[in-house]
Amino acid sequence: MKISDKLRAAALSIILAWGWRRAGIAFAAGVLSALAMAPFNAWPILFVTFPVLVWLIDGAAAGKRNGVPAAAWSGFCFGFGYFVPGLYWIGYAFFVDAPTFAWLSPLAVLGLPAYLALYPALGFALARLLWTRDSSRILALAVALTVSEWLRGHLLTGFPWNTYGYALSEPLALAQLASVVGLWGMTFLAVAIFASPAVLIDGRSRGRRPWIAPTAALATLLAMGVFGAVRLSLQPTEMVPHVRLRIMQPNLQQDVKFNYSAKQDVMQKYLALSDRASGPQSTGVRDASILIWPESAFPFFLTREADAMAQIADLLPKGTVLITGAVRVPADAAAGRPVTRAYNSIYVIDHDGSVLSVYDKTHLVPFGEYLPFQNWMERLGFSQLTKVQGGYIAGERRRPLDIPNAPRALPLICYEAIFPGKLADNGDRAGWIVNLTNDGWFGISTGPYQHLQQARLRAIEEGLPVVRAANTGVSAVIDPVGRMIARLGLGIEGVLDASLPAAIAPTVYVRLPNIPAAIMLAFALIFVVYRRFKRQGI
Repeated sequence: MKISDKLRAAALSIILAWGWRRAGIAFAAGVLSALAMAPFNAWPILFVTFPVLVWLIDGAAAGKRNGVPAAAWSGFCFGFGYFVPGLYWIGYAFFVDAPTFAWLSPLAVLGLPAYLALYPALGFALARLLWTRDSSRILALAVALTVSEWLRGHLLTGFPWNTYGYALSEPLALAQLASVVGLWGMTFLAVAIFASPAVLIDGRSRGRRPWIAPTAALATLLAMGVFGAVRLSLQPTEMVPHVRLRIMQPNLQQDVKFNYSAKQDVMQKYLALSDRASGPQSTGVRDASILIWPESAFPFFLTREADAMAQIADLLPKGTVLITGAVRVPADAAAGRPVTRAYNSIYVIDHDGSVLSVYDKTHLVPFGEYLPFQNWMERLGFSQLTKVQGGYIAGERRRPLDIPNAPRALPLICYEAIFPGKLADNGDRAGWIVNLTNDGWFGISTGPYQHLQQARLRAIEEGLPVVRAANTGVSAVIDPVGRMIARLGLGIEGVLDASLPAAIAPTVYVRLPNIPAAIMLAFALIFVVYRRFKRQGI
């Protein structure tokens, strides 16, 4: 039997599958597709799994209502299979305070993927409505899944984690097109490229040259690689003069990090680690002009602890500033009374202990930093993972932080780095991105690597270096085209010394945001509609 005959036989068995067998095939395709994300980055697997999606939608035609419900069910099963292994690590957070939250872990590990799976279900249903009998159905799937992924990134505060476009972020040359089309354009291209082999089973009745689509896909992939290689060669890493970074990664366990009784031990660890010599020529913190500590670094309200502020002032030599995460008390909170609301913030602290700048996180994590219908759910006995009564308060807007003797920094706290697009007001461009995070919630798992992958794509999109300080890792310094200049691995205690990469000129994506991606989708949609109506003789 020829290879083409074997492929047709395999495809036919998928197309004709029904019931639980069909659901199992979709689920398995989702599980395998998760391997395309960090830390595995096994994106060639999508050349196997995404054609399965096309054949599942082909076979849905046998169902009722033009196959739309059957396609949606296949999309849900695929999405559930994709998100469970991709997001299993969320369950770790519920064991930090196991007596309170462990019972919710199965709900998080299965409930969140079930919710997120509604989006590929919608994408499959939309694709079925646009479906054609020729190779243009690949574009129908690409348009539909890009739309559903965009919705996943925006509805109900959004959660664009492991969007399909991240599969093209390795090797680095492929990721460079994100500087033009952004994450949503990369998602469209990823689906179109990886699903294209599905049409190799098409006979002459569906098109005379079924090899054109996969050949065009491979040519596009090659063109992306060439574009990326040229861009990387034309953008060598340049450093900002006289700016030296020191990132402190304490690798604190969560039960210590939020334990007020461990206050002094935490401070002593931070101070000693920050001033640790990193080599025979190192003089500790005196080597750095900017010292960076991670998100929510303290088990107390920093500016209400005079001794902690004094210790920071004693640590910092003249000419060195500290950028640190901390929980901030609202200005109108009465001293001596229990704090019921707070901000998740970034402080810039000078060598004399004075606060130079503050940023309050604007995009809070649902159920982690606040509860929907907070007051009502608290009356029922629920609380968010951080256990701040009343929940955190969202900041009003994001603006660059002024840093003495250095370019202004655009602050991103934790998962704010996963949202592509407008990071700051027009005309208010910073010189670098500082991303403070606490991935210690998720243990030694794939989650922190996925988080790093997404932060790196923001660097490429924006043309700005990203400096990332993570409690347990992965801390990193990334240049504006995505090169990893320095990194400190997951679960390691230490300091990371590096120069600050210089920003490059604003990218096409910065100047035109999602316009290039929207143009691609519009042309693809027009072509699909044209082919659909042409086949119907309209």
